[in-house]
Amino acid sequence: MTTIIPPRTHDLGGGFMVRRAVPSIQARSVGPFVFVDHMGPAVFEPGRGMDVRPHPHIGLATVTYLWSGSIRHKDTLGSEQVITPGAVNWMTAGRGIAHSERTPVDVRTRRHEAHGMQTWVALPKSHEEVAPEFHHHPADAIPHWTRGGVSGRVIAGRGFGLESPVRVFADTFNVALDLDADAELDIDDRAVERALYVLEGDAQLDGADIPAQHLVVLDPGSRPKLRAKTPLKAMLLGGEPLDAPRHMWWNFVSSSKERIEQAKLDWKEGRFGQIPGETEFIPLPDR
Repeated sequence: MTTIIPPRTHDLGGGFMVRRAVPSIQARSVGPFVFVDHMGPAVFEPGRGMDVRPHPHIGLATVTYLWSGSIRHKDTLGSEQVITPGAVNWMTAGRGIAHSERTPVDVRTRRHEAHGMQTWVALPKSHEEVAPEFHHHPADAIPHWTRGGVSGRVIAGRGFGLESPVRVFADTFNVALDLDADAELDIDDRAVERALYVLEGDAQLDGADIPAQHLVVLDPGSRPKLRAKTPLKAMLLGGEPLDAPRHMWWNFVSSSKERIEQAKLDWKEGRFGQIPGETEFIPLPDR
């Protein structure tokens, strides 16, 4: 029996809406994924854009993928990278990193769109405290296929006989899909835990309608047929289950509550480092 999860909606500022499907009561995680955000779709008028001020992370990796728009990533390692559709930004927080995500200045001069997904992958306990890293993989480096009206890109891990160059720490299943109307796809059954998120369009699984902008947790070992009733944008995610329960507080993920308390103090006292060119930051929440 599949589980369909309606996301909660949050405003990141300036009317830029995200829909958060994980964590939820129905699913605290899917494989190593402990956080699933659908960003947009949004249209910004000239002079406006996305501005996520510097904020910290521990114990996870952030994965950013866009269907439209661009985001400039900057972090405390000195990384600066604009991500565009089809590319992948993978940031391993490990023992601690802070970053900002903003619409590039040149893009703000014109009317522009933004639409994508950002997910968090919990690092295995053995890698929770690794040194932070940032890696950008351009669109032409991401394995992809087009067949029978289906276009797929393996963002991270393995799926549909392809393997992404993105370094992962556990078995991972993360695939971006675009389907033409009436196209069909049998969903890869290799991953232990899997979910489908429909960003846009009308879809069916094994002949049953599923709502757009919802997460569908798939039965283990099943191979459901995805059918696009209209042009469809979707993402598959999952992999091997977590090796232990995770605690989540704000932007921190850890198998240890004490480690999260330390991260709170480190951010409050400015020990995550400085992002070149940034003077703002998001304060530690009161609760």
